[in-house]
Amino acid sequence: MRSDRAGPGFGDPPDNGKLAAMGMPSLLRKVFLVDLLQGLKVTFRYQDPKEIYTEQYPLERPQVAERYRGAPRLNVNPDTDETMCIACDLCALACPENLIVVSSERNEKTRRKELTNFTYDLSRCMFCGLCEDACPTDALELTQDFELASYTRDGAIWDRETLEKGPQPTLYRK
Repeated sequence: MRSDRAGPGFGDPPDNGKLAAMGMPSLLRKVFLVDLLQGLKVTFRYQDPKEIYTEQYPLERPQVAERYRGAPRLNVNPDTDETMCIACDLCALACPENLIVVSSERNEKTRRKELTNFTYDLSRCMFCGLCEDACPTDALELTQDFELASYTRDGAIWDRETLEKGPQPTLYRK
């Protein structure tokens, strides 16, 4: 044994006096399941019905944070029922994932570009909001709709009509 340290070191024989003194209470704690009962006490302390909060999700919609960014929507002018998108393609350029495709044609009468096709791939969208910020006419908007599940991958690619009407959530009744 080394004499320069206070307690037993590596390779030192165990002190049998301390183990014998700690053995009986430790054995009693195991026999009477004291640790288990202490854990159950903590568990049952929080089982008071006043403490439990459960959302009845399909019937009652949860409150979503004010700045939450969810499903995209292509806004429509309420007066003319035409899309507000001017087909400038800035949203597609701002998107880091390159998931927005905007196609347009020039109208010979008005000499303006008109939107012909607008697709948005939600399967890879990060909902970062860069497309929304880049839009000069506020035509593209990320809404607070969060139910975006679909059964196929094709359901995650939204065309112009789907973007204009927005997602149609399923209404559950009791």
